[in-house]
Amino acid sequence: MSFDDILYEVLVSSANATDIGLYDIIMSFGIALIMSIYIFFIYRIMGRKNFYNKSFNISLAVITILTNAIVIAIQSSIIVSLGMVGALSIVRFRTAVKDALDLVFMFWAIAMGILCGVGLYHVAGLVLVIVTLLIFVLDMLPIAKAPMILVIQNADFGMQNDIYSIVKSNSKYYKIKSRNVVDNLLNLVIELRTNDGDLLLEKIHNLEGVKYVSLLDHDGEVTY
Repeated sequence: MSFDDILYEVLVSSANATDIGLYDIIMSFGIALIMSIYIFFIYRIMGRKNFYNKSFNISLAVITILTNAIVIAIQSSIIVSLGMVGALSIVRFRTAVKDALDLVFMFWAIAMGILCGVGLYHVAGLVLVIVTLLIFVLDMLPIAKAPMILVIQNADFGMQNDIYSIVKSNSKYYKIKSRNVVDNLLNLVIELRTNDGDLLLEKIHNLEGVKYVSLLDHDGEVTY
């Protein structure tokens, strides 16, 4: 038998559908459904602290089921698998991901679908527990406190030394982010860290010539 005959026999045998029992299919989709609902609720809990997108959360649950179906179909025949690879290669996803953690949930959903599709339910359960613990444990770790923003507008230009003195004595760290003067009126934006923002505001507000002062907090990125 020549090499061409052997290759032909392999391709023909691979083209025939693999016998996947109805019980295995129902079991695979059932566990994938449980995994998808679990990921849905975990993302809903974590999304409360950041930007929660309900449509994205629903997509995560559906992705798990669809990935499970694709993996089952790929196992049936090499011809089907090649056709799916070609079909999926022309798909372009252009939806912007607003949070890096969304990528983790997306890959998590895909991984659960693949593992359920190939019948590795014990591995899927182990991954589910480990990822859940990592997400919640790492989320509870303390991080550096984000600095506050002190905004002073329409203050007399001659008061800047007094303002700097108060800021320096009532903050652990400060940095002038913006300073401009218009018609002898001073506008300042200062980044600082303080343990008593109310006291700082009161001292600056009591200065003669200071007409507007505000202390803003933000939840943006933290510089260590």
